[in-house]
Amino acid sequence: MEKAPGSPSVRGSYPQKTAGILSSQYGINLFLAGLVLTFAWAVHAVGISKSHLLSYLITLMLVQLLWMLWYLCRSCTQRRLIREKDTHAGARWLKCGITLFAVITLILDSFKIGYYVDFSNCLSAAEGIFPVTHAIHTILQVYFLWCHAKDIIQSFKTLERFGVIHSVFTNLLLWTNGVLTESKHQLNEHKERLITLGFGNITIVLDDHAPQCNCTTTTLCSIFSQGIYYLYPFNIEYHILASTMLYVLWKNIGRKVEHHQQHKTPFKFHGITVGMIFGLIVLISTIAKVVVYLIQIGRSKNKSELALTMFYLHAISVLALMCTAGIVALLIYRLEDRSLDNSKNPARKLDAELLVGTAAGSWLLSWGSILAIICAQAHPKYTWYNLPYSILVIVEKYIQNLFIIESIHRKEEKVNDDIKTLRIVTISRGSTLSLTPSYKEIYNGRATGDEGELPYLLNGSICARENDAAKEEASQANCPAMHSAPELSFYSRNSVANHKRRILKNIAAFLFLCNLSLWIPPAFGCRPEYDNGLEEIVFGFEPWIIVVNLAMPFSIFYRMHSAASLFEVNCKT
Repeated sequence: MEKAPGSPSVRGSYPQKTAGILSSQYGINLFLAGLVLTFAWAVHAVGISKSHLLSYLITLMLVQLLWMLWYLCRSCTQRRLIREKDTHAGARWLKCGITLFAVITLILDSFKIGYYVDFSNCLSAAEGIFPVTHAIHTILQVYFLWCHAKDIIQSFKTLERFGVIHSVFTNLLLWTNGVLTESKHQLNEHKERLITLGFGNITIVLDDHAPQCNCTTTTLCSIFSQGIYYLYPFNIEYHILASTMLYVLWKNIGRKVEHHQQHKTPFKFHGITVGMIFGLIVLISTIAKVVVYLIQIGRSKNKSELALTMFYLHAISVLALMCTAGIVALLIYRLEDRSLDNSKNPARKLDAELLVGTAAGSWLLSWGSILAIICAQAHPKYTWYNLPYSILVIVEKYIQNLFIIESIHRKEEKVNDDIKTLRIVTISRGSTLSLTPSYKEIYNGRATGDEGELPYLLNGSICARENDAAKEEASQANCPAMHSAPELSFYSRNSVANHKRRILKNIAAFLFLCNLSLWIPPAFGCRPEYDNGLEEIVFGFEPWIIVVNLAMPFSIFYRMHSAASLFEVNCKT
């Protein structure tokens, strides 16, 4: 029955819709103001210093801290109330991942505090307050996400919308600040390598934000300053994960959910040995490649070219294997007749949008490299490897996105209408007895002690299959069974389905480790887009560096988000 236009429920939806629009506009303006301030500091705008940017970020974090404390206190006073939960949001493995990144972020904050102490004579107070506030913010936010990431808020909805969206864009600004700081450091290292290699045709000015005073303890200052930049990739991933989890919480405010049981899907190593072995080989070889690359690049022209050649050949091999694995998985899906789950799910929708949106970053870099190879007049030998590498980056992400998005939208396997129950017919005292456990019990292995085996009924007792081979043969000899054609057909289909499922789990495990492997090089400074040189000659140094600095953070995030999604696919398959 449709509700009348003037009914209370319809009228009540208008203020909430307005609150959603107002809160989103508030968050966007909050973010844009911080983005302009960050940009002004980055380009050394007159009258804008780092202390202004940090003061703005500190204010945002303090406001979020007050809101989280208020929410936690209100939740404690209403502990006895039954709260609705979104079972798809805030998975345990996701919480564990964000906790790991948060711990490393706390180490980063401690390094920043030590750095401030050593340079306290010439650094502003904001640079000392920021890491302390950020550490407190990190601890409370992780606790908040562990306890309330699944909440579906149904009270104080207007206020909560503003509080949650404030938290989302606060984390996005902290992510932007981390990306910019890390990118400036990488750019300075790249410029220093160009100076070493003697590129005189490029105007190189180091973007120096270093303190204008001496350090009190030189050794500690060196450890802190170098250690900070190696920890930034984890800090960047922490904030983007936190913002996505909070965004799902914001989307769930006031949402009506269908009450159905959500089956837990724990991660199991059983059956994915092949995928894990090949994935670990890729991971170990990638770590070795990054170490060699960082040692060799910039030492001399010959060593740099060898390092770039090694990078491209390794990446081409890995990407080709990933494309093959993805195509096999998609072919298996095409052979199966299973519908997709199109029900409303904010977490799943966000995952799919992030996969496609962040893939655009590396696609932009790849098309830039392809165009540079086509237009360049001179082609050093190592630059030709960049062509298949760039093409494979585009194709691999295309295939992988299809596989992941289809995997997270696939419905669980349903019971065949032709086989509602399985009959086990045996002879007992000259009479026929039937034992008819449900399909689901046998399929899940609960009707028997051993998966895939049928119990045999003789003389009123069930003869279970023993582990010992001799007992097994004796049991089968003493317990004759007559299986009907539908039963044999079911077990044949079940065996094929199990083989397909095992192949898909191995593919998901392999791609999971491959994406972790491909996250490592750009996150820790192995970026041939900087060192190749061909793109800088075609597009110009400054324009290409701007493109790389804008696109690279999305490319790095894509790999980590893909790894997280593939972990979920492995658990679900």
